[in-house]
Amino acid sequence: MTPATPVVSRRFLLPVLLLSLLAGCASAPAPRGTGDLGVVIERSIGQVQVVNTTSKTALAKVPGLGDLSHASVVFSRDQRYAYVFGRDGGLTKVDLLTASIAKRIVQAGNAIGGAISQDGKLVVAQNYEPGGIKAFDAETLELVADIPSVDMNGVRSKVVGLADLSGNRFAFSLFEAGEIWVADLSNPKAPKMQKYSAGKQPYDALVTPDGRYYIAGLFGEDGLAMLDTWQPEQGVQKILAGYGKGEQPLPVYKMPHLRGWSVAGGKAYLPAIGRHEVLVVDTKTWKETARIPVKSQPVFVMARPDGREIWVNFAFPDNGWVQVIDTLEGKVTHTLQPGKAILHMEFAPRGEAVWLSARDDNKVTVFDTRTKAPVAELKAESPSGIFFTSRAARTGF
Repeated sequence: MTPATPVVSRRFLLPVLLLSLLAGCASAPAPRGTGDLGVVIERSIGQVQVVNTTSKTALAKVPGLGDLSHASVVFSRDQRYAYVFGRDGGLTKVDLLTASIAKRIVQAGNAIGGAISQDGKLVVAQNYEPGGIKAFDAETLELVADIPSVDMNGVRSKVVGLADLSGNRFAFSLFEAGEIWVADLSNPKAPKMQKYSAGKQPYDALVTPDGRYYIAGLFGEDGLAMLDTWQPEQGVQKILAGYGKGEQPLPVYKMPHLRGWSVAGGKAYLPAIGRHEVLVVDTKTWKETARIPVKSQPVFVMARPDGREIWVNFAFPDNGWVQVIDTLEGKVTHTLQPGKAILHMEFAPRGEAVWLSARDDNKVTVFDTRTKAPVAELKAESPSGIFFTSRAARTGF
């Protein structure tokens, strides 16, 4: 005969159940949105710092990301995941809510950035070694397409200037081949390619905020190469002849990244190469309309989200300074000295604050864009790039 099962008093079970629930609540992280999160690259130690743009605080650190000496970041559509591209070919998917690595692969020998598709399903890396682009499933980081950058003569080129376009397309430039390619990855197992002659040695590129114009800088010749992606049958046009040239060219301490350009109010603002000037260009004609004198050689020329101001940082030896240009007045209105070696700037999503990385001070300083006064400071190890999740909703970012 089976012994009777003892009857447990409900009055005993209820407190035990409540204690279990309370213990679970104590260990579970508090609910959090992702729209005001971001990451700061701590380049010297291969980690990122997860930050909050509303509270202007650091939340956590995520180590183990490899060589971040030339790192860039894109975000998933839901803004939960940061995809970090390292110089060593590493591609790391970071969970911003748990501050942990969700997946990491090393997909190349030498890489300098990447992009994410319009539908958020593909993450694409651009590679120096071996040259080409690789597309990965955004969920699993499994390889779904590998496109080597081999021209008609069989020469493999470094890939630069990768940018996302509409229709799950990607534009990129081939340095040695002097070409611009557009890859349609709407079916990544059968990519469709368009190839255009660009000019000598494209070294970087950008796409305008509306995704229409892809513009590559040319290291080996004067001017820029522009492809109208709405009318690609027109081929590549050369614009801004004399870009970076002047009556008395100066030594170039750092080639500016074209991603450091800004478009605001129908005008493009870009750093003049080897000059102490910011160039102003009419985006209807793509002709220069003005030059704004600044303190030194500009590197990043970044527009506040509303387009009213342009913030500019500079190359060595004046990289401890930042200047602010009023786009209505067309001149510098403020000169600031936020720290040593200001490498990067990032605006809060609605522009009330700007974050600046001071590499040699091991800090990030947050400035109020209205008062131009510092309002917060975060410690960071040799900080460089700053990236906020608001980029997830922007083309070319």
